[in-house]
Amino acid sequence: MERERNSMTEFWKEHSQCATVEEMMLDSNARELTQHELPEILSLLPSIQNTDILELGAGIGRYTSHLIGKARHVTAVDFMEKFVEKNREDNSHLGNAEFIQSDVTQLNFPNNSFDLIFSNWLLMYLSDEELKSLTEKMLGWLRPGGFLFFRESCFHQSGDCKRDFNPTHYRTPAQYNQVMGSVLWVESVGSEKHSYGFDTVLNRTVQTYIKMKKNQNQVCWLLQKTGRDVMLQEQGFKTFQEFLDNQQYTHRGILRYEKMFGAGYVSTGGLSTTKEFVDLLNLKPGQKVLDVGCGIGGGDFYMAKNFGVEVLGMDLSSNMVEIAMERAVQEKLPLVQFEVSDATKRVFPEANFDVVYSRDTILHISDKLALFKRFHSWLKPGGRVLISDYCCGEKPWSPQFQAYVNQRGYILYTPQRYGQFLEEAGFTNVRAEDRTAQFIHVIKTELERAEAIKDEFIQEFSQEDYDAIVNGWREKLQRCETGDQRWGLFYATRD
Repeated sequence: MERERNSMTEFWKEHSQCATVEEMMLDSNARELTQHELPEILSLLPSIQNTDILELGAGIGRYTSHLIGKARHVTAVDFMEKFVEKNREDNSHLGNAEFIQSDVTQLNFPNNSFDLIFSNWLLMYLSDEELKSLTEKMLGWLRPGGFLFFRESCFHQSGDCKRDFNPTHYRTPAQYNQVMGSVLWVESVGSEKHSYGFDTVLNRTVQTYIKMKKNQNQVCWLLQKTGRDVMLQEQGFKTFQEFLDNQQYTHRGILRYEKMFGAGYVSTGGLSTTKEFVDLLNLKPGQKVLDVGCGIGGGDFYMAKNFGVEVLGMDLSSNMVEIAMERAVQEKLPLVQFEVSDATKRVFPEANFDVVYSRDTILHISDKLALFKRFHSWLKPGGRVLISDYCCGEKPWSPQFQAYVNQRGYILYTPQRYGQFLEEAGFTNVRAEDRTAQFIHVIKTELERAEAIKDEFIQEFSQEDYDAIVNGWREKLQRCETGDQRWGLFYATRD
């Protein structure tokens, strides 16, 4: 461990002689990259007005000055003395800030001290053991509801600076997700114990590097310190995202769904319902679409290819987004981007999108009214929202349906109530249609297709997988025929 820290120290001594932005970013094109990257990164942060911020690996202060401008207090840390001196010299006059020269592995702060911890290229300079230790500390240093933002080079280096040796750890995004999702912090308040972990708000590639370098290895995360759900923990899951990726949307499970719904799709009716519903939107080239619960991206590729719109697909399942990103590389469609993010926590500027589109996803979200208010604020005046989703009949439900809803963790309403939520959120021209008859027709069509491709399905997966899917579809039919399960289509506009 000590040898590794010494090696890292020598590396940065070599690359901090003049304390320039080129040295710090290890890239001869650093100034032009900064011009585009800096506003992009800052736009991904939550509101930092009147907050206490800890900036780790602050370097010469590329971001420090922008953070000081809004925060109540900034603590800027770097372990290279020349970088700290330059940051202090340039930015100490701007406001309430402290500049500390320290190795982050040796740092200690009181618990619940900060609202935001910000780091840009730091964790890749830590060993796996140091990374886990620092993550645990950061979880303690943050106040409940506080945020951790970090950005790293994954897979390989990006900068063109010559390096005689390179001790950097180029991890995969999945490795960071695993570490961040595994850490728990327990706080005792009197006789009670509260446990906290990190929830993913956002995980995406840095667009500047894609545009300027055709480089998809720059990845950033925004995580939030949240209380852990006791019910999920009893099932062995720390977060809802972990529940999705390990229960309903395993990699294999997603591909099984796709085999039923058709290439690129994991929602009812696949391409046929996508064509029908997208036609209602009257899309125009250059418009911006947000797809909430994008799955593996089939609908997003369809909209971009056929209508020339820009699409941002977001999903909480990292398994879904990994597949979507792989397909995006194959499709060579720069108009389509994907991110792992939580629609209930993600922040977008007001009036940012022309369309919010969502297929069979919002059944996972409990506070639908709050979500629809977010959609309303994200849409431009005249913008439209289109949603299909699982719904339910009036209660009481059959015990079988109640058990199914509990097992999946769904939060369902009648189509009529769903429409009322949209009206309460401020939408006008709300259409709330019970499309259960169409849902039943689609399920029957998909079951016929499953029978036709049975041998191919079993060869690709297994007899057990085939039986699980077909039985699942038959159970859907039964739930619809008893009136417990419904399917709704919802369309509305923002004035």
